[in-house]
Amino acid sequence: MGDDSRVRVGDAEREAALRALGEHMSAGRLEIEEYGERTARVTAARTRGELAALFDDLPPPRPFSVTAPAPPPPRRVALPAPWLTPPVVLALVVALVLLVLTRGVAVPLLAIPAVLYFVARRRR
Repeated sequence: MGDDSRVRVGDAEREAALRALGEHMSAGRLEIEEYGERTARVTAARTRGELAALFDDLPPPRPFSVTAPAPPPPRRVALPAPWLTPPVVLALVVALVLLVLTRGVAVPLLAIPAVLYFVARRRR
């Protein structure tokens, strides 16, 4: 159990332990007096180690706090827009510069790649 035994428990973990003890009593593994003693200890438990000690002599089911903790959910990483890669941005800039030089298109069009870049960064 290691360091996990010193982690404090909450109400949900205590309720899971009470349910597990109830199943053990229903299966005949615990007498009524022993069930009463263990449930009183569950309500007073502060750490996972204290809860785990109540199940040392019992087979599963065990409360989730006594078993290994669940791994954290995978983090979602926002990917940049697939079309907004450096070569595409460079091609846009070159095309806009050529338009300005050959056709006299307005200079504000040169701001389009910058706007696309900042929009893509904001989505991350």
